Amino acid sequence: MTALPPCPKCNSEFTYEDGTQLVCPECGNEWTAQAAGAQEEGARVYRDASGTVLQDGDTVTVIKDLKLKGSGGTVKMGTKVKNIRLVDSDHDIDCKIDGFGAMSLKTEFVRKV
Repeated sequence: MTALPPCPKCNSEFTYEDGTQLVCPECGNEWTAQAAGAQEEGARVYRDASGTVLQDGDTVTVIKDLKLKGSGGTVKMGTKVKNIRLVDSDHDIDCKIDGFGAMSLKTEFVRKV
């Protein structure tokens, strides 16, 4: 039995083959085995909350109120963040937000504009 790659969307280990497609039973994501192989060989793919691929320099919008640790402020839903930089750490986005300065965000809380 060969080990199938985890789901690229939710990282579930319970993927299965359906013809030429790989399917995730937890989130319903479907992808081809060739796409999975290309993803493993290439750089990490960053996706926003709706699944759109993000790149350095994109503009995103915050999709929910985010409480800031330490300063006690809140980044409000709908705040635009310009010129993001994608990094490989616990928070995927480094950026500057007007009124708050430099900070890190997770891709799951933003949507590409």
